Amino acid sequence: MASKAQLETLMDLARRDTDDAAKRLGIALKAVDEAKQKHDMLVGFREEYIKRFEAAQQAGITPMAYRNFVAFIDKLEVAIRGQLEMIKHAENRSTQEKTAWQNSERKRMSYSTLNDRADAAALKLENKRDQKAMDEHAARQAYYKR
Repeated sequence: MASKAQLETLMDLARRDTDDAAKRLGIALKAVDEAKQKHDMLVGFREEYIKRFEAAQQAGITPMAYRNFVAFIDKLEVAIRGQLEMIKHAENRSTQEKTAWQNSERKRMSYSTLNDRADAAALKLENKRDQKAMDEHAARQAYYKR
């Protein structure tokens, strides 16, 4: 079995690894939120622009302005699809980081369990020694009392 110092070193390394993984997971989750917010902003902008386009059509619009509106809406559609890809990529990244964090946490917990078992074994051994010493002391007391 590994020594107490070795287990503590392993636990410290695992704790640092888990902390790093948690930070990376936090960054990845933040990226997902930001990508979704940008998507929502683009969708809202598109809807607002379509309303303006419809209002302009009802008021009368030149063919050039019509083409400009349609071209801009097409560009917004491309941007929205691109942002959906960004969301998908960010979600995949966050899933990977979550898995990495879970693996790090599992490793940390394993070392912690090993450390707890080592502590329990050391306590049991110490209790056994104490009991043996007390038994010997009691035996000597009984021997000298006779």
